[in-house]
Amino acid sequence: MTILAPISPPATIGMLGGGQLGRMFTQAAHSLGYRVSVFEPDREAPVGKIADDWFMGQWNDREQLEQFARKCDVVTLEWENVPSASLEIIAGICPVHPSANVLRIAQDRQVEKSTLSQAGLPVTPFCSVDSLADLRRAGELLGFPLILKTARSGYDGKGQIRIENPQKMEHAYESLGQVPAVAEKWISFRRELSVLIAQNAGLETAIYPLMENHHAHHILDLTLFPAEISPRQQQKGVEIAIRVARCVGLIGILCVELFELESGELLINEIAPRPHNSGHATIEAAVTSQFEQHVRAVCGMPLGDTSSRTCAVMANLLGHLWDGGSPDVPAVLAMRDVHLHLYGKTEPRHGRKMGHLTALASSLADARTIAVEARNRFAGNDSAGRPSVPTTGNDSH
Repeated sequence: MTILAPISPPATIGMLGGGQLGRMFTQAAHSLGYRVSVFEPDREAPVGKIADDWFMGQWNDREQLEQFARKCDVVTLEWENVPSASLEIIAGICPVHPSANVLRIAQDRQVEKSTLSQAGLPVTPFCSVDSLADLRRAGELLGFPLILKTARSGYDGKGQIRIENPQKMEHAYESLGQVPAVAEKWISFRRELSVLIAQNAGLETAIYPLMENHHAHHILDLTLFPAEISPRQQQKGVEIAIRVARCVGLIGILCVELFELESGELLINEIAPRPHNSGHATIEAAVTSQFEQHVRAVCGMPLGDTSSRTCAVMANLLGHLWDGGSPDVPAVLAMRDVHLHLYGKTEPRHGRKMGHLTALASSLADARTIAVEARNRFAGNDSAGRPSVPTTGNDSH
């Protein structure tokens, strides 16, 4: 069900998923006067304390899904792993953005890569893998090393493995559970970029300046906003984002992760039809945050200005920063032009995103220096010491 008329506050927006993205979305929706009803099996999820209504059913609980939908004027989501069948149930009662079809594409790497490739979009060379024989053929076609990724549920480096030679294939396939997967050619790239695009039901689009991402241990570590790239590269990224949005039929916000090769060519790594970790700097550094933009898009409202106000660097705060005890929050809050966001998670674990901070400055170099210093202070480290996690290299494969 799609409704073209704007959905105005104090309407209720339904959110599928209750993690930190849902929490920041809810904060943005509340600032515009909307109510937010959340469907999330885990009552301890970050959005729990601020949602207006809460439904704790499982994703296959049709009765609970229908009750939830009847409370909402429009429904959206904060992650890709919601079953598309759940969206189809809800869509029979109220509009859902992004649609079950967009979700079907984004949550399965085989479908995603095939859909984008068939639309003529630049994707990393790949082969679908449904058997060990398929994987061996992929090795012949793509060469080595290659990356084997599960078709579903992988994120932050989980569900993927690098295969150096043919002798490692069988072990790699078994280690990932012999599930449907994609094999991708190993790409040596200059850097990873990401671009956020919003589109509403009237096909109005709004696109943010491209961002540059740096990873540590396969988890996003720092994002530089806006990326220091040429106007031509910016335009190429914008054109790719528009084509992706039109290809999948987007309503909402979508992130396109890109590899920039040494040649300047841009290849799509993956897409995510939701607010994205790399877009958190937009909260302070853009005229309209990605979360407010998502609210506007799914409610059919005019889209906001995506211009950057200043340079910014976002630094993730992972669970290992709590190893020495409670972090030094006052030390961070004492820093000028540093903004701290903690997600309300009670159990810090290594690799778990507990929060982020954003440093603002007149240059990206200064913003990066401030962000790293702030994170070190947060962890109780000497501000002149090394970053709390490595920040060099691009290992986002």
